[in-house]
Amino acid sequence: MEYAILIAPAAAVLALAFALFFARRVLKMPEDEGAGRVAAIIRRGANAFLKRQYLVVAVFFACMFLVLGALALAGFVGPFMPFAFVTGGIFSGLSGFLGMKIATAANARTATACKDSLNKGLRAAFSAGSVMGLVVVGLGLADMSIWFFVLKGFYGVMESGLTEAQFIATNMVTFGMGASSMALFARVGGGIFTKAADVGADLVGKVESDIPEDDCRNPAVIADNVGDNVGDVAGMGADLYESYVGSVLSAMALGVAAGLDFIGALLPLGIAAIGVLFSVIGSFFVRTKENVTQKGLLRALRAGTWFASAGTAVASALFFWLVSTGADEGMRADILRLIAPVVIGLAAGVLIGFFSEYFTSASYKPTKDLAASAESGAGPVLINGTALGMLSTLAPVVIIAAAVLGAYFAAGGGADTELGMYGIGIAAVGMLSTLGITLSTDAYGPVADNAGGIAQMSGMSEQVRARTDALDSLGNTTAATGKGFAIGSAMLTALALLSSFIAQVKLLDPDFAFNLAVDNPPVLIGVFVGAMLPFLFSALTMSAVGKSAQHVVLEVRRQFAQNKGILAGTSEPDYARCVTICTKSAQRQMILPAVIAVLSPLLAGTLLGVNGVTGLLLGSTVTGFLLAVFMSNSGGAWDNAKKYVEDGNFGGKGSAAHKAAVIGDTVGDPFKDTSGPSINILIKLISVVAIVFAQVILAVGLL
Repeated sequence: MEYAILIAPAAAVLALAFALFFARRVLKMPEDEGAGRVAAIIRRGANAFLKRQYLVVAVFFACMFLVLGALALAGFVGPFMPFAFVTGGIFSGLSGFLGMKIATAANARTATACKDSLNKGLRAAFSAGSVMGLVVVGLGLADMSIWFFVLKGFYGVMESGLTEAQFIATNMVTFGMGASSMALFARVGGGIFTKAADVGADLVGKVESDIPEDDCRNPAVIADNVGDNVGDVAGMGADLYESYVGSVLSAMALGVAAGLDFIGALLPLGIAAIGVLFSVIGSFFVRTKENVTQKGLLRALRAGTWFASAGTAVASALFFWLVSTGADEGMRADILRLIAPVVIGLAAGVLIGFFSEYFTSASYKPTKDLAASAESGAGPVLINGTALGMLSTLAPVVIIAAAVLGAYFAAGGGADTELGMYGIGIAAVGMLSTLGITLSTDAYGPVADNAGGIAQMSGMSEQVRARTDALDSLGNTTAATGKGFAIGSAMLTALALLSSFIAQVKLLDPDFAFNLAVDNPPVLIGVFVGAMLPFLFSALTMSAVGKSAQHVVLEVRRQFAQNKGILAGTSEPDYARCVTICTKSAQRQMILPAVIAVLSPLLAGTLLGVNGVTGLLLGSTVTGFLLAVFMSNSGGAWDNAKKYVEDGNFGGKGSAAHKAAVIGDTVGDPFKDTSGPSINILIKLISVVAIVFAQVILAVGLL
């Protein structure tokens, strides 16, 4: 038992040490002078955006700290909650910030490395992605380890009426609220910025003015490249930090509720720690040769992730066996049964990633057919892309259903419901255990995308641009795969959090009688309201992108009309103006969606009580999962269909088919990079808020 307690902080140190190693590797790489100048402009824009965003978020966190402090004094939440809320937000924001810093340092170096070879470019971009992946898991394990030992130290001096394991687990499960809040602001704010700039740049540049993507004559081109970093890197880092921490914390709480005491809390930490080790090792397997196909590049990235998954499965089984040796016969059997859910979670993650790739990659029939429909105009592109996204929900639902059933019964759910739910929590941790490397392959994409833009703007050779385009095309596929992986893990984590809410209510009020029958009006109303929330949330975020993009389009048109020298190449556009428009719009419009996410479970709890909140969590989880899959895969397919046309198919760049495909992509951009990924955070934040305020809901619920 003693060695198991130390495995998480040791893994945190290992992850952060190798993050530093990869960061130093990137910073030692040479940087072309022209590329460096463009990268410096992008870096300044990204830093300015995050500075303004963090100031807005700081006000929210200060207000929440005061609210939680007052509730703590009144005895409605634990005394540690206000401080844990702040630390969770800080670590989540720091994950995204550090990832963005290395991404903006690696973009020009990746373009420069592509002068020499495709493999050097891949290593540069992937090393930057590895920093993001390892920083997220390292800081996540560090935050959880610190609070584990803090709570363990305070247990002896506080009167709680709980066992030590219950005291630690029930307090820690609430700590994800700060991380979830920061992640939501980062994803929504960054997503609005990046897609407003991207849509605006594409519509006026490619469609109206017939100039190439990333052409330095486009006033929105710098804002577009800034957006890649603040949305797809900083926002994604905060998002997956929250997913990672949330899955571990909910599994810990379920393990204690299932009667496994400290072992139930330590097993999720152990799985996460093992995943860090094999993620580090797997990252050294990523390399390729020159002149390979996209499938060859994809195999290079898969080599690392497959090794990490296989190694984590085997090592976790050994870890469970070692931990079980000191337990009695009954608990030993319970622990060993949990090996299967780990494997199920890992396998489900791989399968969901594959089907996301199948529906979004131009290497497969669905996206090729979507690109072919562009020859008939924008209408068929939009219709077929929507249908593709809807169809793509089938496979993830089947996979998640099989994973839930498999994990539940493998853990002993047939005889013990709480053990079965713990099995589902363990499956979620298993799926996210290799986040160190799976996030590396996702974060690599924006770096490669920026490298291509910098290569174009700094006038590098066609060979360099061809290599960066190959890396960027692969990045779109890995990003779609990563989004599918994130959505699947969010679903399993949300189910675990739903069970944690029920367990928390039972712990606070053992006499409370749940009535979750479908003919109970509060439950039925809660399900309907919860099912509506992802649609309301998506409407707000999509509308925000549309309004912001409209301002960018008008600004770019204004500059082209008033300064004819821009398109002629004799005058430089006002890049800063578009960056400012996107920044102000994102900061203003990210607040309402975040407020809805926090207030909805509180309002439901007041009006509908505990049973109504349970229905709300169920409804939001189910529709949120389906809507996120649909939006992510439709958006990814539209993006890659456009790139397939740009590769010379169906008329190539500048053709009517190309312009139709670009219009499809402008709809897909906010689908896959703003609304879709933000829903993942929404369904988990609602659950965490319900857990944190469970005692308040018990006290004030009208029904």
